[in-house]
Amino acid sequence: MNQEKPESILSKEERSLLLQIAREAINTASNGQEPAELVLANLPGHLQQDGASFVTLTNDGQLRGCIGALEASKPLALDVQEHAIAAATQDYRFRNVRPEEVPEIKIEVSLLSPMKKLEYSNTGELQSKLRPGIDGVTLMDGYRRATFLPQVWEKVTGVEEFLNHLCIKMGASSDYWRTGRLDVYIYQVEEFKES
Repeated sequence: MNQEKPESILSKEERSLLLQIAREAINTASNGQEPAELVLANLPGHLQQDGASFVTLTNDGQLRGCIGALEASKPLALDVQEHAIAAATQDYRFRNVRPEEVPEIKIEVSLLSPMKKLEYSNTGELQSKLRPGIDGVTLMDGYRRATFLPQVWEKVTGVEEFLNHLCIKMGASSDYWRTGRLDVYIYQVEEFKES
């Protein structure tokens, strides 16, 4: 099975520009201001195309906010701007980012590939098809759903722990993936962060 991460879509300049857009959005949001209006026509082509992103904020290595979209619905530049604001002000796990915190915050952007349904017939096959460190995973069960970016693999010991935590995030028991028939989708990300 291919264990390679997908090739980069964005240039170094495009990545830098998206991080700058996110940084400005967090700065204005923390001050209770509206973000600058992006003139899409002035941006590189990839940033004008629809894209799905997650924006993750950390402070001293600790998660400070993370919000994103699983499916592309708007131009990538707008998607990143919107999710940077949401990560700073709408992540229910954290209080809003305050202006004095902004200089300490590091920003990471994850550009998602389209999701693909993972077909499996039993839990053993599900475990064997997931690629730690490469696949982001979304579990769906009726109206409930939860996702983990591929970066979460770094914080768990293996596939079972990954799926256990993802079930809990979805609002189910940790072993629900073993007993329930879940719809499982995978995707990959192109991730980049501020240096």
